[in-house]
Amino acid sequence: MNDRELRKEQMRSFFTAPVIASGVILLLILVCSVLAPLLAPYDPNAVDLPNTLSPPSPAHWLGTDATGRDMLSRLLFGSRTTILSAVCIVAISAVIGIPLGLLSGFFGRWADKIISRACDVLLSFPSLLLAFVLVAVFGRGITTVVIALGILYVPMLTKLTRSMTLVEENKVYVEAATSIGFSSGHIMLKEILPNILSTLVVQMMLDIGYAVLDLSAMSFLGLGVTPPTADWGAMLEEGRILIAAYPALALAPGLMIVVTVVAVNVFGDGINAFLNPSQRKLPSRRRFLRMVWRQESLERIPL
Repeated sequence: MNDRELRKEQMRSFFTAPVIASGVILLLILVCSVLAPLLAPYDPNAVDLPNTLSPPSPAHWLGTDATGRDMLSRLLFGSRTTILSAVCIVAISAVIGIPLGLLSGFFGRWADKIISRACDVLLSFPSLLLAFVLVAVFGRGITTVVIALGILYVPMLTKLTRSMTLVEENKVYVEAATSIGFSSGHIMLKEILPNILSTLVVQMMLDIGYAVLDLSAMSFLGLGVTPPTADWGAMLEEGRILIAAYPALALAPGLMIVVTVVAVNVFGDGINAFLNPSQRKLPSRRRFLRMVWRQESLERIPL
């Protein structure tokens, strides 16, 4: 199979119906979160007591909550808060975790022992429990929650980076760079990091889904955003009280959380299949025989 056929198989393994659908959903959510001030028909925090708990109507497509606030507007602004905060959590973990993993895997010895033991200590605590402690110490608010969860995500990314660095540093290209005289910083950042970046990107993509869940849990428990800021977890907690009489108040933000997390996971699996040859689907028997026959025909053509 030549390079062109390999490229086709790579693209075919990525552009599947679930991956395309999840990519479209994520794109729509990102567009809505960015353009929330333009798309929202009302101020998400505007209280309208005469229209409390109104059903869906042309004026309010998803109805209103217990204080008369438009649910559609709050969902749009809530996506902005949730998605941006999840991306910030993963960014914090990447900025801290990837350099620590490179240092731990490349230098080893005392650096590896200190970093690995620190990661083990953080991983020994339940993640949400440790986040509760950090929020209790530094005060509630979305900024504190983002920083706390970002720190909690560091050990996982550090250990992944360390394990891949240990594999890469024994390869020929690293030995060649060392023999030429390149510095350790150059080898880590210019030689090893580009070769492990694809796996790290997939992991960070999946971490965004976990971050959305953790953020929603923190807001649901009242430790995330402060009222009246719109957030999917906070909206879910507000709708929980009236879920028997008005289920849409809780189902709307809950459905957005589920759809977002599933779309992120499916799209992350698609990226993994695109970048990792071992995760790609094998071609069908008929297509495989056709490619083999075509390759043999090309080899029989005289030069």
